Amino acid sequence: MKLERSEILKAGLAVLIVLGFAASLKAVAEEPVAGAAVQAVPAAGTRSNDDTFVIGNDDVLAINVWKEPDLTRSVPVRSDGKISLPLVGEIDAAGKTPSQLEKAISDKLRNFITDPAVTVMVEQVNSRKFNILGQVSKPGSYSLLLAPTIMDAIAAAGGFRDFAKQNDVYILRQNPNGTESKIPFNYKKFIKSKKRPDNVKLEPHDTIIVP
Repeated sequence: MKLERSEILKAGLAVLIVLGFAASLKAVAEEPVAGAAVQAVPAAGTRSNDDTFVIGNDDVLAINVWKEPDLTRSVPVRSDGKISLPLVGEIDAAGKTPSQLEKAISDKLRNFITDPAVTVMVEQVNSRKFNILGQVSKPGSYSLLLAPTIMDAIAAAGGFRDFAKQNDVYILRQNPNGTESKIPFNYKKFIKSKKRPDNVKLEPHDTIIVP
């Protein structure tokens, strides 16, 4: 009888150990792993870009509407400054910052979706460009993000060709009233001057002419 009781006690102890180990495994499995990514719902109107950037014609925008895959897409800004989205229809994009456009799209979608969460990101910056033509190594169109000044522009275009008139460089700039302004730039004077005259800051759609 003593042997039977001993065996029973051992068997009971083994069962308790197994049950305890199983409970520990379950607790570990349910416990979140340190450093694991947690997907959070973004707040409506989350800003994805710097508010200083203004959207322009020909820019390509990534529009994301949380949990609405049919409304999430890349869209170009048309020449009239508008984009078109399902449910939203046509909406002005040019002249707005990404966060302003997020709010405008959200306001339109509230007629169809409760608390829409919209993010707008600029995938391609095609509006902020300038042209440089004439006696430079690589004439063409360049991004203002890479070359914000006339000196940057000349460098981006590979510098002057041998017979370039470096004293007579000028910028053609479009005015809001539809006219053009001519801004002269004397490269040699700029280089030689100790006071360093203003390095002209370029604007979208400027055309630099190097005769």
